[in-house]
Amino acid sequence: MRFTSEQRLDDGVIERQFFLGEIPGVLWTPGSPSGPVPLVLLGHPGGLHRMYPRLVSRARGCAASGFASATIELPGSGDRPPVSTIQRARADLRRTLSAGETVDPELIDRLILPLVERAVPEWRATIDALLAHAEVGGPIGYSGGVISIGIRLAIIEPRIVAAGLFAGSFVPRTMLDEARRVTIPLHVLLQWDDEGNDRQMALDLFDAFGSNEKTLHANLGGHTGVPKFAGDDVARFFARHLK
Repeated sequence: MRFTSEQRLDDGVIERQFFLGEIPGVLWTPGSPSGPVPLVLLGHPGGLHRMYPRLVSRARGCAASGFASATIELPGSGDRPPVSTIQRARADLRRTLSAGETVDPELIDRLILPLVERAVPEWRATIDALLAHAEVGGPIGYSGGVISIGIRLAIIEPRIVAAGLFAGSFVPRTMLDEARRVTIPLHVLLQWDDEGNDRQMALDLFDAFGSNEKTLHANLGGHTGVPKFAGDDVARFFARHLK
């Protein structure tokens, strides 16, 4: 991991841009930490520059709770080299949605499963690198992003102790089997009228999670209509489990 820039935001949060190999990312830390602090991994749907305003807002919230936070670009997104299989699946998905047609499960598999296989090892390598940073410690939470990536990480990464998941992305049917193996505490956010989300799949997925502590927070509204208080609830969830 090599840091390429550092700046102090107006609320004192320290923002550092970095590269992990060729993967771009950002680390945010509280301005005056008393020592190594817990870490929240900020997932997103891809396009780090496009997502930056929402990510930095979430990072500020983490810092206010005394947590560091970090994100990396997804494979094939933003300035990273395209991945041909994912690129073709995204193009097919756009055509399907623009035509008002039902998204075929095989298309969802072609889009999401290769992304999970590539992104999860990158997130684990990012954790390794971040925990070597003097201001970052554990425990670790995962928040938002492509829900299938969060599911896989929750299963295979023991350093993640809690996850706040957004049920707003397409989910391969095989992820239901993986969800049954998730046992960490979960806070799942569902926008009830999400135009790009299969609501029944989201409910089936929540039912499948094997966690003894899991909460489903559903709100009326579309994909981008998440109310502020829903974010406040996620912050309280991580405060319970990371402190």
